[in-house]
This record gives sequence, C-alpha cells and structure tokens, in this order.
Amino acid sequence: MASEAEILTVPGPHGDRQVRISSPRRVLWPRAGITKIDLARYLVAVGDAFVAANGDRPVSLQRFPEGVDGEQFFSKNPPKGAPNFVRSVPVTYPSGRSHPQLVIDEPAVAVWAVQMNTIVFHPWASRAGDPDNPDQLRIDLDPQPGTGFAEAIPAAIELRAVLADAGLQAFVKTSGNRGLHVFAPIEPEREFLDVRHAVIAAARELERRMPQRVTTAWWKEERGEKLFVDFNQANRDRTMAGAYSPRALPGASVSCPLEWDELDGADPQAFTVLTVPERLATVGDPWARMHEEHGSIDTLLQWWERDLAAGLGELPFPPDFPKMPGEPMRVQPSRARTPEA
Repeated sequence: MASEAEILTVPGPHGDRQVRISSPRRVLWPRAGITKIDLARYLVAVGDAFVAANGDRPVSLQRFPEGVDGEQFFSKNPPKGAPNFVRSVPVTYPSGRSHPQLVIDEPAVAVWAVQMNTIVFHPWASRAGDPDNPDQLRIDLDPQPGTGFAEAIPAAIELRAVLADAGLQAFVKTSGNRGLHVFAPIEPEREFLDVRHAVIAAARELERRMPQRVTTAWWKEERGEKLFVDFNQANRDRTMAGAYSPRALPGASVSCPLEWDELDGADPQAFTVLTVPERLATVGDPWARMHEEHGSIDTLLQWWERDLAAGLGELPFPPDFPKMPGEPMRVQPSRARTPEA
C-alpha cells in the first residue's frame, strides 16, 4: 500500500507546481500541534515574501526528520532526487573547499524542502550569481543571560541611527527567539572579510553609544548582562534564520520582518507559523522594498581604519575557521598568567 501523502498546488513564476508531501500528519511542533502539512501550507501562504527575502541565494537547510524535539542536521547541497526546478550554485567555504549549495527560486522549492523535513532556512548574505560578495550587511543583536527582547529594542533603534550615520538604510526582523536581526542592503562590491570589518565598526560605534547595554566581547564570561553584537555572523558561510523562516522552538515562532514603529510592544512569540500568513495578508511585507536601493560600506570601513589606528584590532573568529591574519588568540588566556607574545 502506498504511504500516506498529500499533493499541494504551489503557485509560482512558472505556473503552478504539484509538490508531494509524504507523512503529512507527522507532528513537527508537539506543543503547538503543528504538522508537516501545516508547515508546507504555511510556505505556500507566505511564498512570495519568503522567496523575495531568501531567494537567489545559497541556502543551508536545517532538517528535523522527527520534529523539533528530535535529531537534526544541516544540508547544504541539494539532496538526491531533487526535482528539475531545483538548482544549486557552487560556493567556497572558509576552508577553501568548494561545493554546490541549494538555491530557492520559487515557493515550490521551499515546499519541496519541507518534504525533506526542513524547518529552518539559512540563506547566505550574497546572491547566487556572486556568492563571494554580500549584498546584505547583517547584524545579530543577541541577548545574554539577564537580558531579553525588551533590551534588544533600544539597541536596534540606536543601531539604525548608527547605520544611517554611515549612509545605510536599516531593516529589522525578530530572530524568532529573544533577539533582533538588523539588515542593510549594500552594493555587492566587497568580499566577506570587508563586510565583517564594516559590521565590527558599526558594533563598536553602537557600543560607544550604549556602553552599559551593548558589548562586542567575544568571550561569554566578559559580556555581563548586555546585548552581544555578534560580528561573526557576518563571516563567509555563517548564516542566521532567514526572514519568514520558522524556528525549531516549541511555539513554532517565525523570524518575522517588522516596521520600525512596530518594535515597541512587539511580542516575538506572537509571530508563528499559524499567525504570520494572516499578518502578511493584512499588514504586508515590511521588507518588500529592501533591495530597491543599495548603500556603500565605505564609511564603515573608514571607521574600521580609524579604530585600527587607535589600537583596536581584529576580533576573534569562530574556532572552526582557519586562522586569519591579525587575529588575536582564540583561547582565552588564564587570568593568572601573561599570554606568550
């Protein structure tokens, strides 16, 4: 007997596509009672906005064969058996290795990814046609213990001002958890390390303006009860949940774009797989115009050079990255001894 399955009709730029969803009643979020077919229908409902935010980019799939409480793994290259409307693009990782990575060109690809048990979508900051040069500057405001979403709001608002002073227009979304993600569209004319330095420059400026609330300290024990500005999310092959991507959290929350005047009083747990389609239909997509104009990171790189001249150097890279020129020690030295030169 054939296994249970449903066929979804998914509208797209090339007409309707039929996507088969097997095990449609499998519960992915037990607390919320949300099933695999619910998730697939969610991506049909938000398909255009989802593709506008995450399409034409290398994407990593975070897959949960048994739901959010089970084991998970990341899939970067398209799984075997991908339909002919699914494409990939070769990208180069920090190790220097090159490998094909999935690209989402239409809603049917995202729905097909759900068939492969994908819950979280992680798009690169660069386009498929130019994967080495980001067209988005991304900053992750990450609450530390003792802080939360309420503390992230004033930091995001001030960060918007910092980026405006650098000539960039900022857009904001919930992380789907306790933090906020601030994006700015940029000209794809510089590679990831330059964009990382621009993010560090913006982060340091934000830290100067809000020294009691914001930190760039990489070591967790040095952060205190502050918002951490995660500059390493700007690195090559480092991604965060995309706009309108679900999160693998008990309430099925979504990383949801907001208008800036919606931040005060917003509840990130209210934006879920069940509620965001209606919000999108009534409020519209706050990120719809993001890429109409692209800014330059030249001013931020001038700030970076200014800080270098003042003695502020490179910051640590993730431990699984190759050692980078000018990088400080990765392992925090003991406070009881002086590190070797």
